[in-house]
Amino acid sequence: MTQIDKSDLEAKLREIEGVVTDAADETSSKAKWVAVGAAVVVTGLIVYSVWRSKRNKIRVEVYQL
Repeated sequence: MTQIDKSDLEAKLREIEGVVTDAADETSSKAKWVAVGAAVVVTGLIVYSVWRSKRNKIRVEVYQL
């Protein structure tokens, strides 16, 4: 049976920590781009709806009886 030293465990934990940190950095970068894309889409929809509402105003005709 092999002996596991404290230094072996610490080295393995540092290695795992590095992988987790790298994955977290990549994920946060992707999340930022998704948030920016969503903001652009929402802003575009708002601008389009305002533009469209100015073009096609609702006309109400009132008839007197």
